[in-house]
Order: sequence, then structure tokens, then C-alpha cells
Amino acid sequence: MTAYVALLRAINVGGTGKLPMSELKRLCEACGFGKVRTYIASGNVVFESGETEGAVKTALEKALAAYAGRPMGLVVRSGAEMAQVAKDSPFAGKSATYTVAIFLDAPPPADALEAMAGVANEEVRLGTREIYVWYPDGQGRSKLRIPAAKAGTARNMNTVAKLAEMAGDL
Repeated sequence: MTAYVALLRAINVGGTGKLPMSELKRLCEACGFGKVRTYIASGNVVFESGETEGAVKTALEKALAAYAGRPMGLVVRSGAEMAQVAKDSPFAGKSATYTVAIFLDAPPPADALEAMAGVANEEVRLGTREIYVWYPDGQGRSKLRIPAAKAGTARNMNTVAKLAEMAGDL
């Protein structure tokens, strides 16, 4: 069995994508995932499965679309990958609250940094299938736009570390 972390996009944020975490847990269990646990109400779920990452993602996407009546974006990582994302943060010495990993389905394009707009004093680095951003003035004040991150979902490094820990406990 592999420990997985699923990160749903735009769930319970700003009044959009309402999904109670108890319902997310039920949907995951109905997909056959074991030891399902959610973390905070923003669409983070940890579980185990004997299936591949692709099969896990497809099953959860289908279950979520049936529940919501529309497709819902999500990204899946193994617990080991989530731990590696935390370890690989190029901003480890900076506040984890102001540092995020934007999770993508594929590696960011090579020109992702050149295509950004609205850059002030943020720092951005590319990861394996992530884009790391340090927002020294807070994400809410930033005008930064990263076209390569449009279909991704961001989590601050405190959340990344907690999800890696939870997956490691399975």
C-alpha cells in the first residue's frame, strides 16, 4: 500500500467549492482508499491505496464530479513525494506561512519564470512538479501572476509539512 495525499483545488475558499471534509472522507472511502484522514477544511486528504497515482487520481476525480455535478481540480502526490517537496523548498530559511508550493500535474514549463507578471519582491523557484513562491508581504497583497500555475493548487509549507507527516504515519 502506498500513502497518498490529494489536494483539491478551490475548495471551501472564499465561498467557492463547498465540500465538507466528512463528505470528502466518505468519497475517498467509497473509492476503496484506506486509513482516510482529512486536514483542515481546504481540501487536503491523506489515505492509502494499492493503486497507482494515476488510478487514484482518476477514481477521485470521478467521485468528486459525481458529487459536485462538475469536474473538480485535484493533484495527487505520494507521501514520499510530499516529504520531498517539503525537504526541497528553496526557501527553508524563510517563514513557512509566507512560502507556498504550487502543485502541478506535470513539471513546470522551462519558461514559467519568464512568463510571470506583477512581480514585486516575491521570489519564485521551479521544483519537480511544483512552483515554490515566497511572499514576503503575504499572498493576499501580492499581484503576482504565474500562468504556468493556473491549473495548480497552492499550500503553504506548514500545510505541506503536516500532510507529509500524516502520510508518513500511515
